[in-house]
Amino acid sequence: MSAPLIPTYDRFIEPLLRLLASRPEGLPAREAHEAAADALGLDAAARQQLLSSGAQLVYKNRAGWAHDRLKRAGLSDSPRRGWWQLTEAGRRFVAEHAGPLSAEQVATLAMSHIDTRLLRPVAADAGEAGDSEAVVQPVASPEERLGLALEEIRRAVVAELLDTLATVTPAFFETLVLDLLHRMGYGANRADLQRVGGSGDAGIDGIISLDRLGLEKVYVQAKRWQGTVGRPEIQAFYGALAGQRAKKGVFITTSGYTAQALQFAQSVEGIVLVDGVRLAGLMVDHEVGVTARVLKVPKVDVDYFE
Repeated sequence: MSAPLIPTYDRFIEPLLRLLASRPEGLPAREAHEAAADALGLDAAARQQLLSSGAQLVYKNRAGWAHDRLKRAGLSDSPRRGWWQLTEAGRRFVAEHAGPLSAEQVATLAMSHIDTRLLRPVAADAGEAGDSEAVVQPVASPEERLGLALEEIRRAVVAELLDTLATVTPAFFETLVLDLLHRMGYGANRADLQRVGGSGDAGIDGIISLDRLGLEKVYVQAKRWQGTVGRPEIQAFYGALAGQRAKKGVFITTSGYTAQALQFAQSVEGIVLVDGVRLAGLMVDHEVGVTARVLKVPKVDVDYFE
C-alpha cells in the first residue's frame, strides 16, 4: 500500500498565511501545523507519515518550511520560541491579496526569498491526467543539489537558533556559551569553564582555565542583547579585563556590533567579538543545542575493482 500523498511545502504557504491573518496575536506552531493540515484535508494516515529519516512527521516538516518562506519574505515572524505571528508587512500583504493567491504568487513566496534555487518548477506532463502536483526539473547534479539543500537547512537552523536564543534566561545563555567553548576545545574538561555571571560580576560572566593550574585564563562576557552592542560596552569589558590583569577576553552576543565597537576591539589586543550569526553557526558546527544525523552517500570504490 502506497503512502498517502501529502502536498508539497509550497501548498502549505497560503493556508498558513490565512490562518495567521485570522489570529493577529499569533499562535503556537503546533496549532498552526494542525490547522494547516485541516485546511489541506489531510487524514489521519497522512498525518502519521514520517520523513525517510524518521526524524519528523512529514506534514509538520512541510508546514515548518512553509513558515520559513513566509519569514524570509518578511511576512511572518517567531517573536518567541514555538510561536508564529504575522508581521505588519504580512498583515498588509493579506489585506492586499484577499482572494486566493495565484500559482505565480505562491511560487514567488516559495522560491524568490532564498539565496539559492534548488529546483525549478515546470508544467506538469499533460499525460498525467488528474495529477495536480507540479513536477520539478533539477537544475544541478544530485551532489550539487545535496550540498545546496544542506546549506539551506543550515541557514534555517541558524535562524531558528537565533529566535530560540532570544528567549532563554541570561543564566542559561551564559552556561550555553561555556558549553560551546568547551566543545570547541577550550579547557581540559568542563570543570575548567566556570560561570561567574550575576550581580557584582564586574562584567565577567565566565572564566576558562586553559591549563590545569589555571595560570592562563580567558574571560568571557555573554549577553543576550536586543540592540546592537556599541563601543561603550566593549570598552567596559576591556576595563573589566584590565581589572583582572587578564590578557584574553571573548565577548559573545545574540545581536551584532556597531562599527565603532569593532574598530575598538581591533585597536586593542586580546579581545574577540562573536555576534549572533557566528554564535549560531558555531553551535551548529559543534552540535550544542543541535542534533545532526549522518547521511550515507554511496559511491563506487574504484580502487576495489583495480
